[in-house]
Amino acid sequence: MNAAELCPSILSADFWRLGEQIRTVEENGCRILHFDVMDGDFVPSISFGMPVLRTIRKETSMLMDVHMMVREPVRYVRDFADCGADSITVHLEACSDVEATLQAILDCGLTAGISVKPGTPVEEAFPYLHLCRILLVMTVEPGFGGQDYIESSTEKIRRAKAYIDEKGLDCKIQVDGGIHKRTLPIAVRAGASLLVEGSGVFRGDIAENIRQVKEQIAGLGEE
Repeated sequence: MNAAELCPSILSADFWRLGEQIRTVEENGCRILHFDVMDGDFVPSISFGMPVLRTIRKETSMLMDVHMMVREPVRYVRDFADCGADSITVHLEACSDVEATLQAILDCGLTAGISVKPGTPVEEAFPYLHLCRILLVMTVEPGFGGQDYIESSTEKIRRAKAYIDEKGLDCKIQVDGGIHKRTLPIAVRAGASLLVEGSGVFRGDIAENIRQVKEQIAGLGEE
């Protein structure tokens, strides 16, 4: 079983205390910070963008994992790269030219990722995985936090992991949505190794929440 890693999503952070909470996340051993960008078009919600990323980049050495829930994200790839993104994941469904969008990310020297919504067969992303280091399987409908894990996602993760292993690709499966104590083991056993959690990290005692998640991940690694 691949070692899994927690990627806290600041979508669930308290923005009044954002700097403090990000420091707590970093001090408790998290390496990746998940940054959800929503445009109010591809998804109904609007979140945050380049000014927030630029500000955070100055204060942390964590990897900035930008998830663009944005229609035609190729328009903004260079801007997010200049603001300090380390990886950019785009939605298959949001790009008129998926390969050109992924190539634009690579041309900026960043890690490229591709994401599929719950209703999209994961196999539609397979032709692009040679360009990607991340395959994000959305385990809820993108656009809102606090949703329940969609159980059919588990089989999508399994199929993606089988394909990646068969082809010998250097691509990790990330999951986002409804990941918590019950669903985390399901996703990891199916093949996910990058686990996005928002409210499960930022609600309550952040340090204790992270400790519990890491303890659970370590237990799975011993199976």
